[in-house]
Amino acid sequence: MTDAQHIDGFILTPAGFIRGVLEHQEGRIRRIDGTPVFEEEVRHGAQDLPLVLPGFVDLHVHGGGGHDTMEGGAAVAEMARLHARHGTTSLLATTMTAPMDEIRAAMKALSGLCADRGTGMARVLGVHLEGPYINPGKLGAQPDFARAAAMDEVRALHAIAPIRLVTLAPEVPGHLELVTQLREAGFQVQIGHTLGTYEDGVAALARGAGGFTHLFNAMSGLHHREPGMVGAALAHAHYAEVIPDLLHVHPGAIRAALRCIPGLFCVTDSTAAAGMPDGEYRLGRHRVTKCLGGVRLPDGTLAGSTLTMDQALRNLVQRLGLGIEDASRRVSTHAADFLGLENRGRLTPGAWADMVVLDRGLQLQRVVVEGESIDLANA
Repeated sequence: MTDAQHIDGFILTPAGFIRGVLEHQEGRIRRIDGTPVFEEEVRHGAQDLPLVLPGFVDLHVHGGGGHDTMEGGAAVAEMARLHARHGTTSLLATTMTAPMDEIRAAMKALSGLCADRGTGMARVLGVHLEGPYINPGKLGAQPDFARAAAMDEVRALHAIAPIRLVTLAPEVPGHLELVTQLREAGFQVQIGHTLGTYEDGVAALARGAGGFTHLFNAMSGLHHREPGMVGAALAHAHYAEVIPDLLHVHPGAIRAALRCIPGLFCVTDSTAAAGMPDGEYRLGRHRVTKCLGGVRLPDGTLAGSTLTMDQALRNLVQRLGLGIEDASRRVSTHAADFLGLENRGRLTPGAWADMVVLDRGLQLQRVVVEGESIDLANA
């Protein structure tokens, strides 16, 4: 048994901040002791004490560090190392719409990583299947290989690597019935890449869909006489993901979603360009260009992001004005809750020792994944 390790600071527990100490051993949190404090003291108190928050949980990751999920081989391992250096302690590797043989090949490369976390990596919890079960009229940056879903096909892919989340367009014939089947089989479902109506969204939620993929992006928008899929989300959703790079979604729209959706959580939708200089990168079958902080197809369409979760946290606090506790929940706890993970996204005895240690400017000082301290030298 390894010796217990201790971290002192302002520690965010499920009950709020304490000023105290966290002890972890063998990959798990063993003890948290301290005195409750208000966030005002956390923001302005002892400057030598760091902030200790739950590690970030990102449910929508296409790439990073020059590597793309669809490449296979060692690409996802390198992607998971890049995001770990930016505070993401667990993630879903996210596929692209592609011919089924390419999706199967990507899943085969993922299967081992889902079973065993490598050194220096974020935990790959499983797969977010974003496509091919989307509306061909709302591809966004997805390649044009959309198709209707079949339960047997999802099960066959799941047998290769664990699928945790499926994005689909509910208006595609047969997909409403599939939502029910997927939920009964234990898969979580998000609505996305959709031209569906408000009524389609409400029907999908009633059948068990849990949330929305990159809210506002690649879905029918809100109009006061045709509320669209955005209207269904704002009126009825408990969970939805949003990309807070402040390029995909205007801060005002994010503020509206924060008022409406209790479990709104952040994702990066990051591509191979995350953590890399400007230039050309792969996104599934596409070649995309990173410049001016964004990633785009040749026609100018936004194609994922360069966002990392530490920057997402800073954007929430420093640009949108959220409190640190609220912002932390939206980059960790809510996503874990959405997937039903009681031992991640929170600092409590028995949970995985996944945490980030930050200074008062919300810059990372340390990242711990399942008890392993991550080398931040190249972050």
